[in-house]
Amino acid sequence: MEWREFKLFNIKCVICISVLALPLLTVGCGSGSGGGETPVAGTTEVTTTTTNTVNTTTVKDGTVVDTAALISLGEKIFNDTSLSTPVGQSCAGCHTASAGFDDPDNSNATSLGADGGSIGNRNAPTASYAAHIPDLQTIQRPVAGGGTVAVVIGGQFLDGRAESLEEQAKGPFLNPVEMANVSESSVIDKLKTAVYVSDFTALFGADILDDVNKSFNYIADAIAAFERTELFSPESSKFDQVQDGSAVFTVAELNGLNLFNGKAQCNLCHHTSGGVEVFSNFEYKNIGVPENTVLVSALGGGFIDNGLGDITMLATDNGKFRTSNLRNIANTSPYMHNGVFTTLTEVIEFYNVRDIAPLVVAEVSDNVDNVGNIGELNLTPGEINDLVSFLQTLTD
Repeated sequence: MEWREFKLFNIKCVICISVLALPLLTVGCGSGSGGGETPVAGTTEVTTTTTNTVNTTTVKDGTVVDTAALISLGEKIFNDTSLSTPVGQSCAGCHTASAGFDDPDNSNATSLGADGGSIGNRNAPTASYAAHIPDLQTIQRPVAGGGTVAVVIGGQFLDGRAESLEEQAKGPFLNPVEMANVSESSVIDKLKTAVYVSDFTALFGADILDDVNKSFNYIADAIAAFERTELFSPESSKFDQVQDGSAVFTVAELNGLNLFNGKAQCNLCHHTSGGVEVFSNFEYKNIGVPENTVLVSALGGGFIDNGLGDITMLATDNGKFRTSNLRNIANTSPYMHNGVFTTLTEVIEFYNVRDIAPLVVAEVSDNVDNVGNIGELNLTPGEINDLVSFLQTLTD
């Protein structure tokens, strides 16, 4: 099924451009407004239902709440700069809409913490289309010649350490180099003085703030509900417009698309089977990304990021990171888990010549995956430019 879908993707891309008669992919296309309150499909236990014209959401612990109120609360929390230590940093500070829900300050490899000086060891992943990343799980992937192999997919953060969108939402509040709260209680104490605290208690109960654990979980539920709205996944890019027949790729963009699915082999990892096309199979690979010496120096030297290996504690997972989605990729520099590349051209050049002298030295030399012909793609400068042109069509 997976390779059949690849084939469908490749063939229909060409046909659609020439006749604009058929969609490229069997996915829905958003209105383009970017601000609706319609939740996108998630992969967690959260469910949204409509009863007597009222939308309700069942959050992770089984509590049923009004969907619109939950989303509104999530938006307020997401943008609240009073929930950090010191105050001044919100979720939106590192995940801004105008920057593809990534950090708008791309002058550093990683984001600065609430104190304005602490620096993380990981490039902030975009929150754009994060709702379409499946929960962390192991699946059986068919292999050539028959049989299957166990493959880890999904999970939030680039190393999959958060199983779901809700679990991810909790992390930054307590990370000492991000929002830097010392405990869940510290977050709830700040929430008690927020201007929207009455919205929180109206939704979850007058005495809810007396239960720190439940309250902290509900904060995560609200943020996740907000991140599942069309604001984060509008499907309003030129790519989507071509799918619905309202736009046509330029010659360079079309050539870039054909390279993406052909000579450049991007679609071997950057293709989504089923659902919204976010250009990721959500698998974990070590593609041989080089060390970012500037970041390592800022961290005090000697730092090596083992990615998934530091989560599973398996040497066979060292250096592996989840394949990033490519939506809004033109707005989310720097690139790779350590921010080592600052432009899309640099990224493609890395894929193009990684294994050609002078060889790129990987940050983690174990488990480096060739993924087709990566490292020896033989792309010309013109083809690299066309690939960049196509990637720019993925901007909402």
